Amino acid sequence: MSAARPRFREQFLQAREDAIVESVNRLLAEKGFEAMTVDEVVADVGIAKASLYKHFTSKEELAAAAMVKVLDRALDELARLRGLELNALGRLQAVARWAYEQQIAGQMPALPSQNSTLRAALVGDKAYMDRLVQLSDELGGWILEAQGQGHLNAALPPELVLYTLFARACDPVLGVLRASGAHSDAQIVDWLVTTCFKGLAG
Repeated sequence: MSAARPRFREQFLQAREDAIVESVNRLLAEKGFEAMTVDEVVADVGIAKASLYKHFTSKEELAAAAMVKVLDRALDELARLRGLELNALGRLQAVARWAYEQQIAGQMPALPSQNSTLRAALVGDKAYMDRLVQLSDELGGWILEAQGQGHLNAALPPELVLYTLFARACDPVLGVLRASGAHSDAQIVDWLVTTCFKGLAG
């Protein structure tokens, strides 16, 4: 019985931490880092601020944990795509589609601005940086492969293509089109994936 008690406590603490991170992820997607407050997080989760601070010491640490979870999901998606019979361009298009679908689901935090305190915190967060490097390296390999196959413009720097894909994760066009109510989510995603890879030319 005594052995079971610590295990239950660990499970409880982990479940509470997961709920906190999920709340932060949603609030970051809705409001962005600057507008999100710790008070909103504790109210959303239904815990005391003191309980939150047992897990995370700052707003930046909260946001970093949420961003790590996003990168974990992205890496899981890349692993799934590796198992499909898709060429490099098909995998890249599928990643963009996944990013849009995550945004629709409210699971994609906006990228931090260059001068944000969050950006500084993320650069110093080893878990975040390790995952970001892993994600960038794999996507970079797919970009080079697609350029080598003639499916992407080989004259474009690969990092430009990579940053364009990252920008799709928080593309404001999606929200504007959804707010109009004139188009289905599936249609909007199809259009955005098409313009991401084929541009606006006729």
